[in-house]
Amino acid sequence: MKRQILATASALILAASSNIAIAGGDAAAGKAKAASCAGCHGAQGISAMPLYPNLAGQKEAYLVKQLKAFKDKSRKDPTMNAMVAPLSDADMANIAAYYAGMK
Repeated sequence: MKRQILATASALILAASSNIAIAGGDAAAGKAKAASCAGCHGAQGISAMPLYPNLAGQKEAYLVKQLKAFKDKSRKDPTMNAMVAPLSDADMANIAAYYAGMK
């Protein structure tokens, strides 16, 4: 019984810590890094062109996931693959926090 409780508690802690790592960016730092995103996605995260998605108000974890997919090239778009190439995991989390905080 004790082992089962310990295993369940460990699984919950691990799940919670992985969510924190995904959704723990610094929006202020993200604002500075996101300056180059404005050309396509709009200064306020709302694109003026239908080809490019709106980023304002998207869920933080979703944005991180998409940025990482562009970086590892499991999601292919030549422009985005190049844009995210120099970004660190922290940069991506910060950019995601910035756009997620916009409404």
